[in-house]
Amino acid sequence: MGIPLIQSLKCICVMSDFDEWISGKYRKMEEGPLPLLTFTTAPYYDQKPGTSGLRKKTYFFEAKPCYLENFIQSIFFSIDLKDRQGSSLVVGGDGRYFNKSAIETIVQMAAANGIGRLVIGQNGILSTPAVSCIIRKIKAIGGIILTASHNPGGPNGDFGIKFNISNGGPAPEAITDKIFQISKTIEEYAICPDLKVDLGVLGKQQFDLENKFKPFTGTLPALFTVEAILPRTPPPSLPSLFCCPKFCFLVLRCMPGIVVGPYVKKILCEELGAPANSAVNCVPLEDFGGHHPDPNLTYAADLVETMKTGEHDFGAAFDGDGDRNMILGKHGFFVNPSDSVAVIAANIFSIPYFQQTGVRGFARSMPTSGALDRVANATKIALYETPTGWKFFGNLMDASKLSLCGEESFGTGSDHIREKDGLWAVLAWLSILATRKQSVEDILKDHWQKYGRNFFTRYDYEEVEAEGANKMMKELEALISDRSFVGKQFPVGDKVYTVEKIDNFEYSDPVDGSISRNQVGGGSLCGSVVNEPD
Repeated sequence: MGIPLIQSLKCICVMSDFDEWISGKYRKMEEGPLPLLTFTTAPYYDQKPGTSGLRKKTYFFEAKPCYLENFIQSIFFSIDLKDRQGSSLVVGGDGRYFNKSAIETIVQMAAANGIGRLVIGQNGILSTPAVSCIIRKIKAIGGIILTASHNPGGPNGDFGIKFNISNGGPAPEAITDKIFQISKTIEEYAICPDLKVDLGVLGKQQFDLENKFKPFTGTLPALFTVEAILPRTPPPSLPSLFCCPKFCFLVLRCMPGIVVGPYVKKILCEELGAPANSAVNCVPLEDFGGHHPDPNLTYAADLVETMKTGEHDFGAAFDGDGDRNMILGKHGFFVNPSDSVAVIAANIFSIPYFQQTGVRGFARSMPTSGALDRVANATKIALYETPTGWKFFGNLMDASKLSLCGEESFGTGSDHIREKDGLWAVLAWLSILATRKQSVEDILKDHWQKYGRNFFTRYDYEEVEAEGANKMMKELEALISDRSFVGKQFPVGDKVYTVEKIDNFEYSDPVDGSISRNQVGGGSLCGSVVNEPD
């Protein structure tokens, strides 16, 4: 596959995480045109993106020859040249180790592949929800996000590359499959090795490249304030919540060094008036302080212990790239993610955004409990059950069928962007607290009393051998294929539970008609329902 060198990178916009945009200031990096080069390469056969992009140990990208370049070129090749020419692309990551180095390479390759403008977070840092927001705001062709989400960072940790399309959401399977096929046959990549961008300097940096059109100068409007995370304005009662002497607020990002810290400080503390000491561990670190940036009861144990003291009414934790969240109430009361999205759905008009837009539908991933279904049934709002992967929600949102969705892996979001959004979920919960004037625990208990309660557990198996894991999944698949398992009873104490339904989940997308099969075979939890008889 040849690389036509037709259209140049004209303008690189380096911006802060918020609206500290310096308009009209340019830095000319080179006086003369920069050469574009093409290098031969050999393909790798393991660059298959998953539901959240390509994730590997960091050394794959850092040490394997052209491993990074091959995958980035495969992304560019997946976009038609006519669509690439002069287009805008958003680039950023969660700040983990190798983030800056990868962005420098991406900038050089974007220049040689026809991208007209890059919008990059200052120091290369942007949360995943922010990238989705920016793509939609500036109508970019897409975005490249450098993150391995809740996986550990550092030289011995994980690194990942995710491609989001023009709607701001993760690339659908048709595109990720195309990228994978290209990666297995790639023979060359294009790059402008002399192009150097200063990721720490705010403003516009302009370049002239060989055999290219005349550079243009663009401006970026002020974006990315509270409105970008919580669409429209928060309820008037929300700032007053932080001033209430009876409400002691805490946001403790239990894993030091994650990307959402500056957003928390800016939005919750500076914009909404939460106490400055309520947001801790707010400086992004390349290795997340040696912690596992996963917001759950295991890895956020210090937050749980702090909340158990009873000194704080609300606690929240976020993952590495800011798209996941965990909610805790006083005395460490845990809100599981399945209940969290159900409570937001039941109180959805506490959030001004939905007062203005209305509610089109709810959705959850297959492994998520049926708590949301109960709210949907009671409110007569459509409910969609999808495979794991936010891209399935995005399809429904683009078709105006979905307003609120969530998954059991601590992801919650709405149709304001096309990614899950941890900080949005926290703001939604605070809006509910401000409206209901109850504790987190009381809100949950009232919810269960009204809608009923679903019990849900999740087990994570980490660092296991693939052979054993695949064997376990095959045995599960054999189990669910045995129809005699339905109706089987399991005595637990003085109760007997009966299996009502078990299957290998299959999804027919109501928008494009595509079929997704073998959810269990793909490595997700078995979708069984167990009922307790009266």
